[in-house]
Amino acid sequence: MGPIPDDWKGICQNEHDATFHCNSKLIGARYFNKGYEAAAGKPVDDALKTPRDENGHGTHTLSTAGGAAVRGAAAFGYGGGTARGGAPRARVAAYRICFRPINGSECFDADVLAGFEAAIADGVHVISASVGGDATDYLDDAVAIGSLHAVKAGVTVVCSASNSGPDPGTVTNVAPWILTVAASSTDREFPAFAVFNRTRIQGRSLSERWLHGKGFYIIINGAEATAPGSTQKDAQACLLGSLDPEKTKGKIVVCVRGAITRVEKGEAVRRAGGAAMILVNDEVSGNDLHADPHVLPAVHISYADGLTLSDYIKNSKVPSGFVIKGKTIIGIRPAPVMADFSSQGPNIVNPEILKPDVTAPGVSVIAAWTGAAAPTDRPYDLRRVPFNVLSGTSMSCPHVSGVAGLIKTLHRDWSPAAIKSAIMTSATDLDAERNPIKNSSHAAATPFSYGAGHVYPNRAVDPGLVYDMSIVDYLDFLCALGYNATAMETFNRGSFVCPTAAMRLQDLNYPSITAHGLHAGTTTVVRRRVKNVGVPGTYTATVVREPEGVRVAVTPPMLVFRGAGEEKEFAVSFTVGNPAPVTGYTFGAMVWSDGSHQVRSPLVVKIMGNE
Repeated sequence: MGPIPDDWKGICQNEHDATFHCNSKLIGARYFNKGYEAAAGKPVDDALKTPRDENGHGTHTLSTAGGAAVRGAAAFGYGGGTARGGAPRARVAAYRICFRPINGSECFDADVLAGFEAAIADGVHVISASVGGDATDYLDDAVAIGSLHAVKAGVTVVCSASNSGPDPGTVTNVAPWILTVAASSTDREFPAFAVFNRTRIQGRSLSERWLHGKGFYIIINGAEATAPGSTQKDAQACLLGSLDPEKTKGKIVVCVRGAITRVEKGEAVRRAGGAAMILVNDEVSGNDLHADPHVLPAVHISYADGLTLSDYIKNSKVPSGFVIKGKTIIGIRPAPVMADFSSQGPNIVNPEILKPDVTAPGVSVIAAWTGAAAPTDRPYDLRRVPFNVLSGTSMSCPHVSGVAGLIKTLHRDWSPAAIKSAIMTSATDLDAERNPIKNSSHAAATPFSYGAGHVYPNRAVDPGLVYDMSIVDYLDFLCALGYNATAMETFNRGSFVCPTAAMRLQDLNYPSITAHGLHAGTTTVVRRRVKNVGVPGTYTATVVREPEGVRVAVTPPMLVFRGAGEEKEFAVSFTVGNPAPVTGYTFGAMVWSDGSHQVRSPLVVKIMGNE
């Protein structure tokens, strides 16, 4: 890759781990554990004084963002092909801020902030942070504070939206200066099949081992194999030690999802002598299926299919079946589909800001894996693999980080806000068949699931217009939230005098547009400005879909740009009918177009009832 850039200020921190080395690709690595040590109440062992990835999460996400192309990559024989990161020629650096769980936590605020500050000082251009806690006040949010410091230094910050979906209001990392990423599927699946009673049910699996022979195996519910001293509830969930080997030996055991990890259930069955596992979703998990590297033959099926299996077991004298390996399937439709686990809006900290911002692939993602951990990250699993498959918004986040890196390469002078705007306004809310993106239940999803839409990298590098902002815009936003001078100094890493007249929160120059708290018969106006980053041209506004019960008008309806860097202001008015035909959240979209570029913004309106 050539010599390391002269402006790079990072180090390879390996004073306690002489076997850890950086190179011309991984040009920096540090660790931060002072917060962890404070929580532990004692210094950590030298074994933890290393940037080395112990559980695979960091390796997987970093290679997704900037991994070089590798031919013949596959996970357990599935998904073979060439793997490459979003920005495959990028230099990368690793900042370890999380360690083995202690007091219920793995990542502590002091270490999170130290990691951000070091990355800024070292000279990174993009920070990919697949980490975060509950959405909270920005002053109590280490990721929000650290990322604002980064944005002030010109560093784009991309974060995961969290995995607490599909419940509403669960999205995290909601600060407006962060690019927050939800998770959706690709057109690839790793199927496996449960066969019983002349029924073939498709599920998911990455098991390496499969049943042999042509005969069927007896199927038994975990609850029917309760070990002495355990409970039927624990055995139905297949907790470790809850199954009686005398009842499970050589049989297919049905386990219900919940309480422990999916792969641990398989280990419980294996220890009890079971031949295979059928993992069944509970009602809450519904259709949310995962391809996991189980330690025995296994298949994960939906709640509805689990009911079919349960009926068969109850009504059969000797229920029997088989678990069959599937093949990697490409071309699945519909795709993308929102992941059931992906956290949802609305933004509970500032409902005036739509979150998440975009969605990207986060289901069954193949990426590099550490040699220090098993693919299940469990001590009983002795396997070691170069690639692994994971799902989560932790996996979707680095996809977008890679896109941000590509944009930064092409547009060195663009601000983090401009890069974020380019990614958001070029995103699509349509799937591969040009239908609205759906959720895992096959109903139409909303911007609370996908934000502005699914990332579209080729369009993002040439967006036409951007909604640009500087650090002052974000600080003015914080002033409008009522933070005092001490808090503002924390956010700014220096003093900041708030303007006399506070801005309206809804007027932050955000690429998505939200009008919150409207009543029947009222009108509100939201203001924005756009910067031309392309050729001269005339852009016309089109409201492609009005939020239900709301009339939308854009003024002026046309913007003429005579050169790059020129900025224009416009206003969007939202008028609610009287009486309002609906209450609650309703969604639409508008587009600025010059015939070549489609600069799209989702519209979100909250219509209040009579309460």
